[in-house]
Parts: sequence; C-alpha cells; structure tokens
Amino acid sequence: MSQAIGNGRAVFITGATGGIGTATTRALAERGYRVYAGVRGDAPHLAEIRGVEQIHIDVTEPKSVAEAAAEVTRLQGGQGLHAVVNNAGIIIQGPMELVPAEDLRRQFAVNVFGPAEIIRAFAPLLREGRGRLINISAPTAKLAMPFAAPISASKAALDALSDALRIELGAQGVAVVTVVPGAVETPIFAKAEAAAESALADADPARLALYRSRIEAMGAAMAKMRPSKPETVADTIVKAVGATRPKARYLANSDVRPALLVSRLPVRLRDRVVVGLLGLRKAEAAGPALGS
Repeated sequence: MSQAIGNGRAVFITGATGGIGTATTRALAERGYRVYAGVRGDAPHLAEIRGVEQIHIDVTEPKSVAEAAAEVTRLQGGQGLHAVVNNAGIIIQGPMELVPAEDLRRQFAVNVFGPAEIIRAFAPLLREGRGRLINISAPTAKLAMPFAAPISASKAALDALSDALRIELGAQGVAVVTVVPGAVETPIFAKAEAAAESALADADPARLALYRSRIEAMGAAMAKMRPSKPETVADTIVKAVGATRPKARYLANSDVRPALLVSRLPVRLRDRVVVGLLGLRKAEAAGPALGS
C-alpha cells in the first residue's frame, strides 16, 4: 500500500540529520518514495531506513552542492526528481546590534544562499522529472519578531525567492511550494538559544543591559508555547510532495494562521499586538532608559 503511494519516485531533502528533516525522510520512505537524504555528517539512524540513500552535502559550499547534484544525477540515471525539499536551516537570534557579524552571515549562508545553490544545481533534475521544489519557511517571514531579526529576514528572503521561482519554474512544469511550520519540538531551537547566550556573553554589558528585561520577558512568553512534533510538519511536507496539483503554500501547524493574521494588521496596531503578546510592555516600563 505505502509503496504504491510514492511508487519509487525520488525526492532529495536537505537537513535530513534531525528534527523535521529526519521525520520527513522517514515518512517519505515509509510511503514508498526513494529518498536522497542530504546530510553534513554521519547519520546512522538514517541508514536503518529502507529506501534512503545518504548524500553528503554542505549547502554553504557551492562545490559540495554541485557534487551532491552530480551524485544524485548518476544514481537516478537520467530519470529526474519528483521533489527537492529545501529544509536545512539555522536560527540566529538576539538583539540585532549585538548579533556578531559572522553569525548574521552564516544565517543567510544556510537559509538563503544555500537554497539558492540547491535550486541552481538541482533545477535540471526537477525539469526532467516535472517535479516540485518545496521550501521550508517560517511565520517570521511574514511577521518579523523582535530579537529574531536574522531568522525573520532570512525566511522573508526565502519567501521572496519562492514567489519569483513559482513563475520562473512554473512555466517549465516545476511547481514551487512553501511549507510554513510553527513552533516545533526540534533541537534547532535549543541550539539557537545556546548560541544566543554565548554571543550575548561577549557583548558590551552596557548595551546588553538595554535589552535584558525584554529578552527575559520574551523568553518567558516563548516558554508558554506548546510546540508540535516534527512529524506534524513532515506529514504536511509529504502532502505537498504527493499532491497532483500542489498548493503554493501549506500551513503545517495550528499556530501559524494567527501569526499570519496579525501580520496583515496596520503597522502600528501590529506592533502593539506583538508587544502585548510577548509581554514586552511591562518589560519596557521596567527596563533601563536609553543613556542610563
């Protein structure tokens, strides 16, 4: 039954090592797809899944991406791909003026330039297979969050790429899809928090003091969120992969729609809503004044 769903059609996915990537790789393989799982390091847990072929790739290195595309082309023997899933991503957060320049560059290297390299390298395979390109976005692409400017900006850029490519590649028989997850139980958030704490430890204490109460308030608000399982997002990606006529956008979690509704409010009202939802109003009143 599951074999008939995918019918052996091939999918390439980046960031397959953990979280949403592993859940999606497993879900696709279980449904009969042949999955090329893009990984940076060893992933023995993927070797146990039937129908999965690991492809070593670093999306920030054009040479690595080109080699991965060549390997997939060889393994496919000219049959093309049914789908490419741009899932690899990182989260950089913290007050924008305190985010190290190298961290900001890495944010865009992984979340924007990486997918762009994947698109350039794998477009011929998608044309051959008349497949679909699936980019994993985030609610922050439409509703930028304070202290999350880097991830918000990178996902907004990826959304813009998707909008342009939907027309560019659509004329060639390649559908372009955006999947928007909400809060998800995945190590990426813990890694982002640890990285932010490390960066802030080296920041100018006087500047950090200007933000500390707001950061703590936002952390408390985020702690109250109830993230969903990676499998929830994986199921949505599988739906986009398998659809005869995929939609341009899929919302993977219940918390995405409210965020998109807030993003459409007039700017001043939207800012007030965000400040209230994140508990920043009291923090602003309690925090140090500029120049204190």
